[in-house]
Amino acid sequence: MKKITILIPAYNEEEVLQPLFERLNSLTNSKEMKKYSWEYLFVNDGSRDNTVSIIKAEIEKENKSKNRKTSLIDLSRNFGKERAMAAGIDACNSDALIFIDADLQDPPELIPEMINLWNEGYDDVYAKRNSRAGESFVKKFTSKMYYNVIQSVSDIQIQKDTGDFRLLDKKCIDALKSVQEKTRN
Repeated sequence: MKKITILIPAYNEEEVLQPLFERLNSLTNSKEMKKYSWEYLFVNDGSRDNTVSIIKAEIEKENKSKNRKTSLIDLSRNFGKERAMAAGIDACNSDALIFIDADLQDPPELIPEMINLWNEGYDDVYAKRNSRAGESFVKKFTSKMYYNVIQSVSDIQIQKDTGDFRLLDKKCIDALKSVQEKTRN
């Protein structure tokens, strides 16, 4: 059975955790997804709200039901999202790793489609936004400029509007683990 880790960096996410758990559990308990072993790996990046206690309560609930999926890495302070993700990468021992933000801006319901592409042989599967509904003009403009600047200084084609929502195969995970730089993303 292939193991898939969903890596969720968390910083002051108490308000979104319950809906996130509900949507992840609905997805991973579906008939189609039961053929995989699942882990939800939260990396708490120095939250000052009840994020850690909510995650720990979920872990305790899962321990009682013997349906354990949730794990927690609790960083000592806020190091930033990239370092939190790096900590999750280092801890991952799965066949695939899916990055998703806790705030549900990226729908977990797209994960089966990402897994299907992975099963077809893709090692790095991005989820690309079709629209940026609800974002201000300034946010859209700065995002567009960011991608244009990055592309202008890179020889590699950069995917626009992708964010962090993606799936990586074990080969990619191992390659990232071998990089010794402080920031790998």
